[in-house]
Amino acid sequence: MLNARILISKETVNELVQALQRAYKAGDAKMVRRITALLNISRGEKVSEIATTLGVAPSSVYDWLKRLMVEGIAGLKPCWKGGRPAKLTPNQRTQLADLIDAGPEAAGFRSACWNSVMIQELILREFGKLYNVHYVSELLKNLGFSFQKARFISGHLDEERRRAWLAQIWPHILKQARAAGGLILFGDEVSFAQWGSLGYTWARRGHQPVVQTSGKRRAYKVFGLIEFFTGQFFYQGITGKFNSESYIAFLTQLLEQTTAPLFLIQDGARYHTSKPTRQFFDSHTDRLTVFQLPSYSPDYNPIEFLWRNVKQDATHLKYFPTFEALVSSVEDTLTDFKTQPEQVKGLFGRYLEFLAETLPTAA
Repeated sequence: MLNARILISKETVNELVQALQRAYKAGDAKMVRRITALLNISRGEKVSEIATTLGVAPSSVYDWLKRLMVEGIAGLKPCWKGGRPAKLTPNQRTQLADLIDAGPEAAGFRSACWNSVMIQELILREFGKLYNVHYVSELLKNLGFSFQKARFISGHLDEERRRAWLAQIWPHILKQARAAGGLILFGDEVSFAQWGSLGYTWARRGHQPVVQTSGKRRAYKVFGLIEFFTGQFFYQGITGKFNSESYIAFLTQLLEQTTAPLFLIQDGARYHTSKPTRQFFDSHTDRLTVFQLPSYSPDYNPIEFLWRNVKQDATHLKYFPTFEALVSSVEDTLTDFKTQPEQVKGLFGRYLEFLAETLPTAA
């Protein structure tokens, strides 16, 4: 009788070990038993001995080995015997996930985002299987997808300038500021409307929560700057308009409050680059160095994280019967941030994580 040893590659063994850990966490006893049997085969144990230890028939062990060889680890998953068989094979599910990741436009649809009906049509077209549209969402959850709100990105993005800013300009600003003992200030402006702002909240199904509003369109406007190294927060609220005059007044106040060299990072708002503002910059070159963010790149400005936090605390789901009530709520939150630089500095952690994710792409 010929004795042959079954060899399982090192890569497959590593995958089996990882799958075994997942099975233990999930409490999947059947999967644990099947993977254990295959790992024992990889160690040279006899199938008959493995079957006896696990309390199964040798034919079951051979069947699991066959599934591993033909379908991979996905083929080891126990099949539910009490319902209909899956319409899509594991390989087809993987293909479907790849098609969804590529986006609707790559699949020939005109929309930039998927909906259930489009995915139902995609499955029918690619695999000849018709899913109930209501089950499509369950299928997508099982594939690792979730229903999310999309966000806009500008069609005018200059990706080359954005890559240059991340890879060259930002490291240069850091080096220059450290050498000079200066402050790196990310600046921006925000408006807080008296009619308030909406956010997510818990409510019973079918009962959409409502928030009272005055409906008045008056807004409290705020100039802001956050400092990269220390988390200092500088701001000035105004009841007038954002323009060159009010921006220069804010920067003048900033220069009076500080003595260190300032490295100001701003976006391309018209009053940031107007002739009066440029003349102001030219008259303070001894202390003030200005850098422009790439156009349409609010995601490169960490103060956006602060504004979101301020709105969440000061205006989300709140009623302001008077303008003074709005100003008081916003000022209370702004003051909290001004007196807690560590909290502001924590926002830069999210910014640096974003840079870490983006820089390899920019290289």
